[in-house]
Amino acid sequence: MMWSADWTFTHLTKLHKQQPKLVDTALQGMLENNPDLAWSLVISAYLDEEINLGKAAEMLGMHELELRDRFIELGIPLRIGPADKAEARAEAQALSSWFSQEDSA
Repeated sequence: MMWSADWTFTHLTKLHKQQPKLVDTALQGMLENNPDLAWSLVISAYLDEEINLGKAAEMLGMHELELRDRFIELGIPLRIGPADKAEARAEAQALSSWFSQEDSA
């Protein structure tokens, strides 16, 4: 059976209000089974400035510096620099973690 995307999205949104766990579980499974879709959704949100590089990396299960390198390879523009103190702290922690991993390798 072919279901139109518009119909499906409309009814998933309605169903999510009534049974959020059911819809969340189904969507999570879909994204886990289709990494290209997950990648595309996260990159779209990043390019729309809805999430930062750190959040994108977290959602993709990657280290932020690893994702930064991948973006450079793919020509995806980087938004460099923290937007606030919390992001600056998170970047400092990511760098510290990255260098700790490199030193123990």
